[in-house]
Amino acid sequence: MARAIWKGAISFGLVHIPVALVSATSRQGVDFDWLDKRSMDPVGYKRINKVTGKDITKENIVKGVQYQKGQYVVISEEEIRAAHPKSTQTIDIFGFVDSDQIPLQNIDTPYFLAPDKRGEKVYALLRQTLIDTGKVALANVVIRTSQHLAAVMPLDEAIVLVLLRWPSEVRSLDTLELTKDVTDAKLTKSELDMAKRLVKDMSADWKPEEYRDTFQDQIMELVETKARDGKLENVEADAGETERRSADVIDLTELLKRSLGSKGSSAKATSKTKSPSKSKTAAADDAVPAKRRAPARKKTTKAS
Repeated sequence: MARAIWKGAISFGLVHIPVALVSATSRQGVDFDWLDKRSMDPVGYKRINKVTGKDITKENIVKGVQYQKGQYVVISEEEIRAAHPKSTQTIDIFGFVDSDQIPLQNIDTPYFLAPDKRGEKVYALLRQTLIDTGKVALANVVIRTSQHLAAVMPLDEAIVLVLLRWPSEVRSLDTLELTKDVTDAKLTKSELDMAKRLVKDMSADWKPEEYRDTFQDQIMELVETKARDGKLENVEADAGETERRSADVIDLTELLKRSLGSKGSSAKATSKTKSPSKSKTAAADDAVPAKRRAPARKKTTKAS
């Protein structure tokens, strides 16, 4: 089973179902790093005062909420922690509704729920009950200090938890200000018949294996082509130069080679080589599921 990101229990009435929360989605896409084109140094974010343009230290930064234009109320870290909802490690069901009553725009993030600690039978009982009644459960849950409205619903042989947007976060359709040309459009029978015929002709089965992010595919193909052609930028410092943090994504084999080399003949080198930053190497390899990345860059020799 995939790694659980949260463990707790579904609670309704006197029933408690031990469950583990597992992400049902993975974010993919091309991960573009910012680089200084003059030196290929990685470019990061800085804390800058927007009025003076000067750098600000972390100690001089406070959090504020705008009360009126130009006026802020400062909230301390202690006050923020006190306001956070208490994490009870439970998915507290408070009601059941028909699934078609939940508006599409309220649906946010899905998670799989897996039975935990010998809770298989009561897990199966809840799943089958939801199927037989055609209902989904509404619940409150706290994940990572944030409180969420959620729906617990069956999916084939499993149960899923779908985080929902709070009603206050969803805009009304009135925001569109649709004109009468749309709301009171006069559609002829021949127009409707032709539109329905077109839909029928284009109807097909859901085939997820055929739906791909073509932009990501093209960019990664371009990256691989340029890498094969030797069009790589070296972002590591040579011996004797000021060492810079690498923006490369390095595989485990390369890390092991460097570690072994640093304990042998390289012990006499005049400069020491630091390990690549966790955030760009091991952290990336530990991610579940891992993002699709460009192949490890090879060290190139600068032209003299």
